[in-house]
Amino acid sequence: MAEPPQTTKPTQDAIRITPGTRMKTALLLAILADVLQLFVIPVFIEGAASPADDIFDLAMAGILSSLLGWHWEFLPSFAGKLIPGVDLVPLWTLAVANVYRKARPRPEAA
Repeated sequence: MAEPPQTTKPTQDAIRITPGTRMKTALLLAILADVLQLFVIPVFIEGAASPADDIFDLAMAGILSSLLGWHWEFLPSFAGKLIPGVDLVPLWTLAVANVYRKARPRPEAA
């Protein structure tokens, strides 16, 4: 009787996110979310402590996590949006760009 082939779980270093559909979609959604939060939402909803803005951030964290998986970069982006003044920085776009930067393949040193 032949033994089944042994499989090993991939390590975190072996998991790579390619600039495919999921990454492009996540980046587009992050840019749109930041633009909405900077220009559109303040026009229609008053106050920096708006529950609608917080719900929007929670939804973005869920959507980006479902597209790219959980990354620590999303936590400061979500928390930073709750601090007045810091919410003017495009944190979702920066978080997705940092996830891509960390996940892209690096050339091996010769």
